[in-house]
Amino acid sequence: MITAGIDCGAQNTKAIVLQDGEIVAKGLARTGFDPQKAAADALGQALAAAGMFRTEVQRVGGTGGGKHAIDMADDVVDDSRAMSKGANFFFPNARTVVDVGAEDGRAAKIDETGNPVDFVCNEKCAAGAGAFIEAMARALEVTIEEMGRLSLMSDKKIPMNAQCVIFAESEVVGLIHARTDKSDISKAIHDSMAGRIVSMIRRIGINPDVALLGGVGRNPGFRAAMLGRLKIEKIFIPDEPEYGAALGAAIVAAEEA
Repeated sequence: MITAGIDCGAQNTKAIVLQDGEIVAKGLARTGFDPQKAAADALGQALAAAGMFRTEVQRVGGTGGGKHAIDMADDVVDDSRAMSKGANFFFPNARTVVDVGAEDGRAAKIDETGNPVDFVCNEKCAAGAGAFIEAMARALEVTIEEMGRLSLMSDKKIPMNAQCVIFAESEVVGLIHARTDKSDISKAIHDSMAGRIVSMIRRIGINPDVALLGGVGRNPGFRAAMLGRLKIEKIFIPDEPEYGAALGAAIVAAEEA
């Protein structure tokens, strides 16, 4: 059976093609102002990479913030279910899954079949999502990739108390004026964001095996900050964590067939 999953996020739209339970191709497009076109473009990329035609796809699952705009979706998949199924595919032993994207962060406690048994989402504030790191990178005049590497060069603990990006940026400017090293500021930024995410996870309970999905999972500074806050030795992250929810949507589409 061939199914597809499309995760329409605030920044990017991701697509995965699944054949008989195996990932065969992926596609990605900027969401922009036309989520329907982004969904079609992402799926088109994935199908081209797989050498398949749209007519071969038997069901499509849609998830993410723009899931209701994916008119080709046969199944509209709840975000918590999509991320849980995606995490379970990669890490069957994981019982806590965290998904941090550009605009929000969420966590779920899952059972052995990848179904969520409890779920929590952060408030609609970029201070607990990837947009926070992007905004702070602009304030520091470095790239997002540099932010993660800089963070690993510091061992200082500088508290950041701001609860939103605007006030946090003011804090960063104050640290810059105080001639604080950029690596120390970067670590403070990542620690602050990880603290918000971990506080959210604690509301549902932390199980030993934690899986991290979402594009922020690529950031080594955030990964290190999460490990420190969770006080665990390892976080399980797939090679391309941004595709986790799209994969979960494709799995649900197959289950609902």
